[in-house]
Amino acid sequence: MRIALIHIGQETNDFNPVPTTLRDYEAFGIVEGEAIIETFRGVGEIGGFLDVIETSGHAITMVPIVRGWAVAGGRITQDAYRFFEQKIRLGLQAAGPIDALTLQLHGACAADGIDDVEGAQLQTCRDVLGPNVPIVLGLDHHGNVTKKMVALSTAIVGHRTQPHDPYDTGRIGAEVMLRILYGGARPVMAWRKLPLLSHQEQFLTAQGPMKTWFDRARAMEADPRVLQASNYPMQPWLDVAEGGWSTVVVTDNDQSLAESLADELADLAWSLRAEFQKKDAVPIDDAVRMADQAASGLVVLSDTGDTVFGGSSGDSNLILESILRLGVQSPVLMPLIEPETVATLVAAGEGAKVTLAVGGHSAPKFFKPLMVTGTVGRIHRGMVPLRNYYQAEIDMGCTVVFQVGPVTMLVSEYRGVAGNLPDVYEFMGIDPRQYKMAVLKTASNFQYFAALSSQVIRVDTTGPGQSDVLSLPWERLPRPVYPLDPLADWRGVSP
Repeated sequence: MRIALIHIGQETNDFNPVPTTLRDYEAFGIVEGEAIIETFRGVGEIGGFLDVIETSGHAITMVPIVRGWAVAGGRITQDAYRFFEQKIRLGLQAAGPIDALTLQLHGACAADGIDDVEGAQLQTCRDVLGPNVPIVLGLDHHGNVTKKMVALSTAIVGHRTQPHDPYDTGRIGAEVMLRILYGGARPVMAWRKLPLLSHQEQFLTAQGPMKTWFDRARAMEADPRVLQASNYPMQPWLDVAEGGWSTVVVTDNDQSLAESLADELADLAWSLRAEFQKKDAVPIDDAVRMADQAASGLVVLSDTGDTVFGGSSGDSNLILESILRLGVQSPVLMPLIEPETVATLVAAGEGAKVTLAVGGHSAPKFFKPLMVTGTVGRIHRGMVPLRNYYQAEIDMGCTVVFQVGPVTMLVSEYRGVAGNLPDVYEFMGIDPRQYKMAVLKTASNFQYFAALSSQVIRVDTTGPGQSDVLSLPWERLPRPVYPLDPLADWRGVSP
């Protein structure tokens, strides 16, 4: 039995004006052929899939095609889209006979002129493989499930937690695949689309309304007829024509059961819709004062509006401005993604005192440049090693330490992981344990700092990833949609 493997991912934020290019994928590594297996064995979604297949006892040959990943950002360019479309098409054509395909995508990727990139990539796979080859589609649970995805895949599986556990999703995909190929399973799917939108503050699955929703899906999976029940609270800043939350239930040849369970999950999410809108973030100055006055430990300040892991631009200076204006003396860690600032600091050189405008270069609708004076620290070019991440290293381009008053800034050329992992600071010779505050450019991925931090404070910042979804300039999202519009029932609006 020969199973092909394709893993391509990017999460689009339509309010970030900076496009995602092929260079962003290259920063995380574009890997082809057998090198995929050696590079990602035991790691991430690919690793989870391979571990199940390799311990299954079945005579299976893996046929890896391409792996490409880019951190969340603006829409991908046509060049990037065409590059991967060609890799998929030519790779499958050259692979020879294929019995099945595991297609690991994100689900919320849009390109210049294409809202549903994953649907288009599925179509390319079907064009080569035909209608009968099983395709198990693995998605991030922030995916936007579309009609095309449902129509062209054999089964859809998704992440079961936030923070995400891609390894778990890979295992689920492999288990479903084995049941299809060797267990006689005949997957059928039921899909419900909800006219629902929410910020990310209630997205963690260990608590609140998201836990209630996801726990119910897990309970459904106790039924051996259910291959997976997956919920999809869509990436909040994806402005596309088929946008909205979804739920998908896959059963073994029991369409009636799939339909009833999908209805139940949709009804449950809808009943919790007001709870999903609850905001925990506090005003910027209040958050800074709270962190500064904390009794002990490293306090994480979540820059919700500039969540790089949610596709924001990474050039917000709003928390920096507050810290400097309030005269905070406690040491602070803060990332900034701004190639223009990097170039100026590199030209000045290590040890130089520099006055320049920082922030607001990429997303000027949200942030305005702020004049600061600081000292250039270490400059690094090239790869940055990582621990406990989905891969061992990334390219952040040129990275510079810039000391502005009490704030140690990590200014990078490429998005990479911003400063959301302590590994990056430690590599640059900085010990996060010596700091009072760490600004993270994420609305939910605090797990990397969990062992170091004493508390997390969500900061109510504006930006491409802001919690105030009502004031964002929506153009393509189907209406009506809650909470942008008054809406009493999801039925009749959903396709």
